[in-house]
Amino acid sequence: MNKWKRLMLSGVLSGMMVFVAACGGGNKAGGNDAEGESASELSGEVIMDGSSTVYPIAEAAAEEYMAEQPNVKVSVGMSGTGGGFEKFSKGESDFSNASRPIKEEEKQAAAANDIEFQEFQLAYDGLSVVVNKENDWVDYLTVDELKKMWTEDGKEKKWSDIRSGWPDEEIQFFSPGHDSGTYDYFDEVILEGKEMVKTAQLSEDDNILVRGVEGDRYAIGYFGYAYYLENKDKLKIVPIDAGNGPIEPTNETIETGKYTPLSRPLFTYVNVKSLKEKPQVYDYMEFLLETAGDLAEEVGYVRLPEEKYKEQLETLQGLK
Repeated sequence: MNKWKRLMLSGVLSGMMVFVAACGGGNKAGGNDAEGESASELSGEVIMDGSSTVYPIAEAAAEEYMAEQPNVKVSVGMSGTGGGFEKFSKGESDFSNASRPIKEEEKQAAAANDIEFQEFQLAYDGLSVVVNKENDWVDYLTVDELKKMWTEDGKEKKWSDIRSGWPDEEIQFFSPGHDSGTYDYFDEVILEGKEMVKTAQLSEDDNILVRGVEGDRYAIGYFGYAYYLENKDKLKIVPIDAGNGPIEPTNETIETGKYTPLSRPLFTYVNVKSLKEKPQVYDYMEFLLETAGDLAEEVGYVRLPEEKYKEQLETLQGLK
């Protein structure tokens, strides 16, 4: 059932409830069914936290869901992928949004607290490298140039150090913070575990990174594709050459993997106990899978193949 059908059904149920009330009916519309609380009378809380990259999808889903289920409060935090997993492994949240897969030590932390979880993919992202709008010298960067630029070597980094003819001006770096899954992904595929330049200004809030790059002609930064699309009038995207020519992140290049090595899936992890014991958590997870593709496109990410969402809905149904 897609989101529009759900909303239409909700409207029909609301109309039925008004009709019953007008006729003096004393019974609730709906009532409990074999699965527990019916979808028309769900209440309670759903707690999500984690990735700032996944946040736009999660926020949009929460708003739509609460419009359909006004007695359910969905709270969406943005403490970064690592910060989200830390809370999740302690049982402080129902969902942990992530821009990378869960790490082994995070799995162990969850297991230590008897937290069983299920991973679901929501969309694809293309980690986007951006420079200031007034930057008229960068037309693309190779993966090797990105490594040279962002890896700490004890020296001041100037644009002229990266490519001959570029300005003899210090590079200003803006990066997601250490708790961010975007940082972890960049560390893995670009830095390859080496130390990032010490002069980089770090923030878990991608909007702060946008403002930083926007405000300095010699700045460079990176974050999720949705944040670039939202601010593309303020920033300049940098195509990346991984050996097959410069490729710019687009829906097509991200979905097909041509935008390499910076394309990646986005995840949410759900507490299985919450799924089984809180009807609103199960219903919200179902809603997420039914609407994530549309919402991903709306906020600037790339939907998964429809078959992937269907497969995951079957996985969810198996967890009842």
